Amino acid sequence: MAETPAPPADPLAHYPGWARELARRYFTKTINQFVVHGNVRDLVPSQDGRGERAYLPLRQFLADDLFAGRDVVVFYDRSDGIHFQDAESRRDFSRALSGYDTIFGTEYAKKLPKDPARVFALLDNYFRLRLADGKRIACVVDYAETIIPMSEAASYSTEDRGALVTLQKWANDPLLLRADFTLVLVAENLGDLSRPFIQSPYNAELEVGLPALDQRQAFVSWFLSADGARARYDTLSDVPDLALAQNTAGLGYVQLRSILADVLENGRRLTFETLSEKKKELIEAEAYGLLEFVETDYTLDMVAGHAEAKDHLRAAAEAIKTGRPDVMPMGYLVSGPVGTGKTFLVTTFAGEIGIPMVKLKNFRSQWQGVTEGNLEKILTLLRAMNPVAVMIDEADAALGDRSSQGDSGVSSRVFGQIAQAMSDTRYRGRIIWFLVTARPDLMPVDLKRQGRAEEHIGLFYPSTREDREELLQVMMRKTGVDLPLDDVPEALLDGERTYSGADMEALLTRAKFRAATHALDAPRPAPGGDGAAGGGAVAEGGAVTADVLQAVVDDFVPPSYPLQVELQNLAAVLECTSLSMLPERFRALDREATTRRVAELKGLIGDR
Repeated sequence: MAETPAPPADPLAHYPGWARELARRYFTKTINQFVVHGNVRDLVPSQDGRGERAYLPLRQFLADDLFAGRDVVVFYDRSDGIHFQDAESRRDFSRALSGYDTIFGTEYAKKLPKDPARVFALLDNYFRLRLADGKRIACVVDYAETIIPMSEAASYSTEDRGALVTLQKWANDPLLLRADFTLVLVAENLGDLSRPFIQSPYNAELEVGLPALDQRQAFVSWFLSADGARARYDTLSDVPDLALAQNTAGLGYVQLRSILADVLENGRRLTFETLSEKKKELIEAEAYGLLEFVETDYTLDMVAGHAEAKDHLRAAAEAIKTGRPDVMPMGYLVSGPVGTGKTFLVTTFAGEIGIPMVKLKNFRSQWQGVTEGNLEKILTLLRAMNPVAVMIDEADAALGDRSSQGDSGVSSRVFGQIAQAMSDTRYRGRIIWFLVTARPDLMPVDLKRQGRAEEHIGLFYPSTREDREELLQVMMRKTGVDLPLDDVPEALLDGERTYSGADMEALLTRAKFRAATHALDAPRPAPGGDGAAGGGAVAEGGAVTADVLQAVVDDFVPPSYPLQVELQNLAAVLECTSLSMLPERFRALDREATTRRVAELKGLIGDR
């Protein structure tokens, strides 16, 4: 029996996934416009003429590889204007331009325009002439966000409207669809482009992702294959190839090249510590400074009280370390009144897990479309960096909701982006969200539901003597106060007033201040006197004593917001998803009565 012939080799197999998808969609002859977005300023893996691995800038990859069979490849951006891949196409365009000038009375042959309105008019005329002659054409519009920017329809300029209409006409034109014509728009963030254009069914969006582990490893091996590179790298680096690839998640080929070139060209030794610092620096820069790595030497052992919450987070850390992301919640909601150490608890978790933790900084902007673009960039980096933990402090204010008014819909779009990212189960246990807030009741239900912030942890002020002693000892270590517990005022440990960790830290810092200023006021020995005795008196006077601390406690009047604190307490109680994490005094609360009291408190303080 004759053997079944092997299927022919795929000529596109060496292309990245987005390029193969572009080719597949193009051959359907139903779409001729593509938006390439994401990691578009990086190198693109390809092959050279001899079939060997190569890495090219996107523009070169499109011209020399993906569109190598086209008769005309034209590039346009606002800065450089119109450019052609080869001199013959440029001369042909000049001849067509002379005819255009004759017909329309223009003088573009002397000086080409750069604004979209006139450029698109010239290109439209040229494309139709050459397509009628059977030419095959590809057009690449770079920095497309400057051509069709994201804006509300009422804010479009005449130029923006003209460019948008031209592109939409090209997407539906029977001649362009029937002919061998492709238009590629390039932009880093999809959210920076006109929404009517993006939502059109007549174009396709293709995301260029950051390289995965195997792709980074292949690049490192390729880069070090140059003459002498391998031997020099092995001499100057403590980081093996595989470890370098494993520890650079979230970086692109250009950034990897920068790290390798620093070793090979500048002779700088690469250690795991320097690699970690470079990675953080490069990613923070890539995120426009909107991501900040959370670095800490603290662990959960440094957290006073909150025993149940610590036990849960230790178990979560162990699950991550042992490769069980499938048992992890998608995210956490950490709530409780001010001063209970919510942010500190999440920060110490970063010291337990052994994976990076980043904090979202203020990614909002006053400019139309920038907020969504910033967030899109951040989410792309997070997906590439996984596994990673993400902390959003003051989450009730940062994330918006579906019904936000008065900001042209920015808050609702931000909410939608975050909600979609948090519910992507492909990243369960790989992107761990921590939403931190003192007012969980202000957060939209869609973010708090199961499938997003699944585990709700409530933190509360210490209520037992043991908890207060533990918290005070932690705060004394933090502030450098050395005082036996027997010398601590009883009001701090067993009084009616409740002190938060922030209150205790403020008290101890004030006690240090009082001791130091009293030491400065102490009389100094006369010149020639017993300097040793005088110095001893000053040192002793600078220490916090039982009397100093007692005086400070007697004098201390903490800021008093009893209604707000009660509201924050009860909101955290209602949100907590584990009865065992609630203090005893809250476990028996009637939920209906508590809900009514929360509504009453909101009315009393004029809150919503």
